[in-house]
Amino acid sequence: MSHIVTVQGAVTAFADFMEPTDAELDAIEQELPLILAEVDLLDAQIVTLARTPTELDAQRIRRARRRLLAARRELANRTAAASLPGGAA
Repeated sequence: MSHIVTVQGAVTAFADFMEPTDAELDAIEQELPLILAEVDLLDAQIVTLARTPTELDAQRIRRARRRLLAARRELANRTAAASLPGGAA
């Protein structure tokens, strides 16, 4: 009979170093609207994989694409405004 040995100590020994930093969490929070818009678009596209897309499906995909583009624009504008010297817009 062979014994199974756990490596829990080795796996969790570096858990403190694997946590995201505050800066990384802030970046994720800023990108969250974009991430959610991408998920919505993927959901709309996945629905149409198993069937022929209806007009309603096409509208849902177009709406999701517009939300995705708007989220990208907002993130780009926020990033550009934050990088301008002197706070000028």
